[in-house]
Amino acid sequence: MSAGSARLVVVGENVMDLLPTEHGPGILRAAPGGGPANTAVAAARLGLPTRLLARIGSDGFGGLIRDRLLAEGLDPSGLVTASEPSALALATLAADGSARYDFRMDDAADWRWGPGELPESPGDGVRAVHAASIALFREPGASRIGALLRREHERGRVTVTLDPNIRQDVVGDPDAARALALRHAAHAHVVKASDEDLDFLYPGRTPVEAAQALAALGPALVVVTLGGDGALALSHGVTASVTVPQVEVVDTVGAGDSFMGALLHRLDLDGRLGSDPRSRLTGLTGAALADLLSYAAAVAAHTVTREGADPPTAAELAAGPVRGG
Repeated sequence: MSAGSARLVVVGENVMDLLPTEHGPGILRAAPGGGPANTAVAAARLGLPTRLLARIGSDGFGGLIRDRLLAEGLDPSGLVTASEPSALALATLAADGSARYDFRMDDAADWRWGPGELPESPGDGVRAVHAASIALFREPGASRIGALLRREHERGRVTVTLDPNIRQDVVGDPDAARALALRHAAHAHVVKASDEDLDFLYPGRTPVEAAQALAALGPALVVVTLGGDGALALSHGVTASVTVPQVEVVDTVGAGDSFMGALLHRLDLDGRLGSDPRSRLTGLTGAALADLLSYAAAVAAHTVTREGADPPTAAELAAGPVRGG
């Protein structure tokens, strides 16, 4: 991909996932992951030219992470070679395939954005800037990413999208993290959040009530993933919900990230990303929202039928996932 050809820019972390294997709990498999990186890969595999803004660690894991990003065809111009090590996450899988993560990241490269490392402009041809997950909350980089989101929101030349993907054990003080996530949401045109995110942001409210509260902050489109119960969307008072395809779940690693990548790809195909963002997101009917959700849910369903964060290509998606359950 040549510099300037990306239509989507994603900013955030890579994490080296340490995944269990069939050989027992003492034998792990290292697989590059991290929410923002997974979303960038998912979007690129579906056909959306994508650039990832990320700091890549100096250790051997960093080399594997860079190799993955280049192999996926991501625009490498936003990758910064950093002196710090890579972030790690030990994944533990429950019987239903759901994943729990134990993070090792205090000294990781991903949150240490310095002056001048983030670009002053997304670049010609970029239609959306997406930010997500842990990098939104950990300093010193979080403040620089927040400034980037505010700047692009004020410029109004690209659609700003957000997936807080809140990891409560690593985002610091809960009240401060909650306030920061809501400030970020106010500078986004599209917000995707899980039901767990909403439980953290708006305790005691239903997903619909929480989505309405998020929309009141300014986003034109709010999407909520509900795990096995499907997904819902809210835009300018119009709502829609879908169920998820029934598949044989191997694990849920990267499912939400794949959903986000698919959401961005479909919005781009539909001409909903780009300059004058709020106008582009007006007029979404219930049927259009349901179609958007169904597409993203299909991509996530395909992902959970495979080990780790391994979203489908467009051709694999057309063939359909292995069904069951």
